[in-house]
Amino acid sequence: MSTNPAPASVSVTTGTPARSWAAFARAEPALATAVRDRFARHRHHVLATLRKDGSPRVSGLEVDFRDGELWLGMMPGSLKARDLLRDPRLAVHANPGDDESLADGLPESGDVKISGRAVEVTDPAVLEAYAAAVAHPLPFHLFRVELTDVVRTRVEGDRLIVGRWQPGEPVVTRSRA
Repeated sequence: MSTNPAPASVSVTTGTPARSWAAFARAEPALATAVRDRFARHRHHVLATLRKDGSPRVSGLEVDFRDGELWLGMMPGSLKARDLLRDPRLAVHANPGDDESLADGLPESGDVKISGRAVEVTDPAVLEAYAAAVAHPLPFHLFRVELTDVVRTRVEGDRLIVGRWQPGEPVVTRSRA
């Protein structure tokens, strides 16, 4: 557990502490590595957004950790993109995979979730560079995620271990039988 978090950056959308993936990884490298590795185990994950009426929507998507950011790309006009343009709050849940993946003893084992706010990228140069880097033609919506909460839950022996990070705070780890 870290005791000295890096200074928080400020969200461009809310003015409150928020973090890029790189800032989180500098503050909590062990948790960041475990979370990223867990996402890398599968291609498709689950995104939760809020519909216009406030009810939840869950959608499949791929995530991309690149250049110190967590990126989400979406088809033009997709419902999940429209949700994020209207209300940027989101949660991404890593594909849980097989039943044993929660307690398989690997460093990337466990269940991981990231919450945050989507910031749409509209700069044509950034969009073109990203499209070239991922070999995907434009147009598409591209969002950078400002992290507000990262949680990893895993089983060690007969104990459930939950580690939670929030901007400007060290990881808080709880354990229960």
